Amino acid sequence: MEKLLLTVAKGLVEDKDAVKVSVDEANDEGVVVYHLSVAEQDMGRVIGKQGRIAKAIRVVMRAAAVRINQKVMVEID
Repeated sequence: MEKLLLTVAKGLVEDKDAVKVSVDEANDEGVVVYHLSVAEQDMGRVIGKQGRIAKAIRVVMRAAAVRINQKVMVEID
């Protein structure tokens, strides 16, 4: 899952070295939180107009998580 998020994010940004993903342990409800960090100048590319790209990233991650019976949440820091 972490590799999927890295691949998607690196495809969107210019500064690929600044892309970082950290993972929190599952909380009481079983939700695993992925924190995506990108360079300041690439935030607009990852969020998109009205948050459309960010929503799409979250949808892709949730769809992939269903296949492995996991609940995920993506936060863009």
